[in-house]
Parts: sequence; C-alpha cells; structure tokens
Amino acid sequence: MKLLTFSVGGRRRTGVVVDGTAVDLRAAYEALRAEAGLPPAAPLAGALFPDDLVDVIAAWDAVGPAVLDCLAFLPKTAAELRRFDEAEQAAGRPRVAFSLDEVTFAPPLVRPGKVLGIGLNYKDHAAETGRPLPKAPMFFNKFATSLVGHEGNIVHPGPAVTSQLDFEAELAVVIGRPAKNVSEAEALDCVFGYTIMNDVSARDLQYMDGQFVKGKALDTFGPMGPWIVPARDEHGRPALDPQNLSVTLRLDGQVMQNGHTGQMIFSVAELIAYLSRLMTLLPGDVIMTGTPAGVGVARDPQVFLEPGDVVEIEIEGIGVLRNRVVGS
Repeated sequence: MKLLTFSVGGRRRTGVVVDGTAVDLRAAYEALRAEAGLPPAAPLAGALFPDDLVDVIAAWDAVGPAVLDCLAFLPKTAAELRRFDEAEQAAGRPRVAFSLDEVTFAPPLVRPGKVLGIGLNYKDHAAETGRPLPKAPMFFNKFATSLVGHEGNIVHPGPAVTSQLDFEAELAVVIGRPAKNVSEAEALDCVFGYTIMNDVSARDLQYMDGQFVKGKALDTFGPMGPWIVPARDEHGRPALDPQNLSVTLRLDGQVMQNGHTGQMIFSVAELIAYLSRLMTLLPGDVIMTGTPAGVGVARDPQVFLEPGDVVEIEIEGIGVLRNRVVGS
C-alpha cells in the first residue's frame, strides 16, 4: 500500500496509489457506499479521510478498515479505474482516480507535530567527515515549513544566505501511535510506515556556530515523499525491514550516494526507544534516520546544489523522490 497527499484543482486530498493511479479515498468511499445502496456519506467520508495524513494516521484504527474496504472494492488496473471513474462522473459523483502526472504531490504529512533529524548515523558517513562514531544519537529539528512534496522545488536562498547547499538521502520513519519510554523490543510496533526525505543542508550555516538546525530547517529544506508505505501490509505482515534497504541519491543522473540502511549506527528501533525516553512521540511525527556516505561537503572537490539541479532519492521498497533546485 502507498498512501499519499495530493491536490487536483486546488483541493488537497488523501489517497492511495493503485497501479500508478492516485485514488481519492474520500471519493472512493462515497462510491463504495453508492454501490452498496447506502445514502451519501459526505460528512462521514470527510471525517474518515481528512486532507492531511497526520489526521488519518491518528485515527487509523477507524480509518484503516475503511481504506482496506475501498481497496477491495476498487478496480485493480489503471485502465479499469479510468472506466470506473467515467461511470462515477456520469452518475454525478466526484472523480475517484487521477493519473500521477496530473496531480500535484504534497508532502505526505503536511502538518507533522515533530520532524526530528538524526546526525552522523551511518558508519561510512561518519568516516567521510572524519568524526568519531557518536555514543548516543545526535538529533535536530526541521519544521512543517521545511517540507515540500515529490516534484516540488528546493529553493536555493542565494549566496547571501548560503553558498554550500548540500543533499542527504534519508529513510524517514512515521510514528503511528504515542510512544513514551518504549523499549527497543516495542519500538517498531510504534511505526506507522516509511517514506523518503532529503535532508537539504546549508553547510556554512550548519557549521557556523554548532547550531545544526540553522542550516537544516529553512523553507523547502525537507523534501518528503512521494508517499508513505505502511510498516505492515494488508494482511498484517511486515512490509519492509528498515535495516535492509538500499539508499541511492542521484544528482542530475549521477549517483552520489549509494548506501544501505544496514550501515546505521543506531537502528530504527534504537532511535525510537532513545527519543521516546526524552519526549513523547505522537502519530504523524517523523524521524529522519541519517544519511550514508557521499554527501557533497565531504567530496574532493566539493559538490553543492545549484539552481537547475535535479535530485532523485531512491529507497528500496518505497520509490523515488524527485526535486528540482530553483533560485529564490
């Protein structure tokens, strides 16, 4: 399953991807009820499927079964979905399905409560920076204003702000239930799913005075997406092993980072357990789990992002997050 947030015609929707097609879950639920001969459920559908996956995740015990009902009801191929959609519109009901090239991707989580980044969490990345392995996770913040969706723009703020704009491919973990003082054994049970993030970093700001967040939390410095893959599939089985995924970043088609989550110093379970001792993690919170070697600042010669560059991050089992760098 792939859950996403997208907009068409200026209206934001939560949806699911079916055979390369974005399905509006609210409209799909209305179609399901119509097929069953039930009256329209616009208020109920809106409550079940609000326009931010943060709210969907928080109510997943109620929403999850409705999502599965919709998936069971809907056609399974893009061609069948198009025909189904035409019939829905002919019946005076809203569109259900949209091709991915006609939607605007929002970050899957538009208003997460917390976005926590982890520094130096890959052995090879720590080695390329010449720093010792951390004894405990190093963390910093990004904010909701940092987020941008798949195919959205990373805005270079210009040389007056930074001349060292860098990239970092990261597996991002989405929390699914409140977590406080959880053990490592319990930690993965708190995960709703996984997505991709680019920890865009202004290195000169980051290293200016040791305040990492200064170089990490600028507007558009947190590309996220294109969707969230739930940690468990429709049958309740683990969908991904977060410690066994390849992570690749391409800059204008050239591979810059080619890592593996098995290189993490602190596993996903360790990160959740550690952070939950310090703060309560809530549904929709995000943990960026660090980046492998190959970042621009550690290269010789160094490589920094410039307007016109295209950055693609691919993580096994999730997909590809693509963003273009533009001038401010």
